[in-house]
Amino acid sequence: MLRKSALIFLAAMLVVAIVLCGCAGSNTAANKQSKASQMKTIGIIGGVSWQSSIEYYRLMNELVAKQLGGLHSAKILMHSIEFGEFSKEERLASEGDWGPLRKTMIDAAERLKKGGTDFIVIASNTMNSTAELIEDKVKIPVLHIADATGEQVKKSGIKTVALLGNTYTMEEDFYRDRLEGKYGLKVVTPNKTEQDYINSVIFDELCAGKFKQGSKERFVQIIDRLAKEDGAQGVILGCTEVPLLIDQKDVSVPVFDTTRIHSEAAVTRALKQE
Repeated sequence: MLRKSALIFLAAMLVVAIVLCGCAGSNTAANKQSKASQMKTIGIIGGVSWQSSIEYYRLMNELVAKQLGGLHSAKILMHSIEFGEFSKEERLASEGDWGPLRKTMIDAAERLKKGGTDFIVIASNTMNSTAELIEDKVKIPVLHIADATGEQVKKSGIKTVALLGNTYTMEEDFYRDRLEGKYGLKVVTPNKTEQDYINSVIFDELCAGKFKQGSKERFVQIIDRLAKEDGAQGVILGCTEVPLLIDQKDVSVPVFDTTRIHSEAAVTRALKQE
């Protein structure tokens, strides 16, 4: 009689467990569906260059699919700037005339806002220098790449980090000051000769879809020198094309891929339920 009662009790517990699992699964599915239906639309200012814009689009969709499962993908609007003309505006800006470049960036943001985007991601480390201008003129939030990156570096526990990018990103204070002032990091950069080399590779090779082994080796040498001589505990790939050339397996210190970090932060924001 006791054995029969025990079997009945175990059967009842099994039924309860199945029901609870079913409810948990149902709640999880409902939560994912709720996130999908309330997902914000990410606006991307891309084309600077389109080589890295492809990566943003791929990563954001993969990240949403991983989190929500099934056939889910990211809600994205992209305005892709024509880089040939924009590169001329960048040269003017380097000579002190920022008017044409800022006009192009504001126009891109306005187009995305009219299209219904909820916030903007600028798919270029350098062009995040216009983030505050866009927020002021267009009245739309911009997810700053240096904030997303700074949070990741700080979370890692690293205090001194090398910054690699084009000359403007490495030399000007819009990126460095944000990392140092807001996240308490010490930022070190390559020397002038190294900066010139990195800048030329970015514009003459990476933006044109050329990825050379010799360039990769030289980038790795520069990172190694910054680690050994300047105390860099990690390196920020502060140009969205650089992760197309080198990644974590190529260097001994932790690598912070700004394209991936920025994409992850954008998806987190898009799926956040408020």
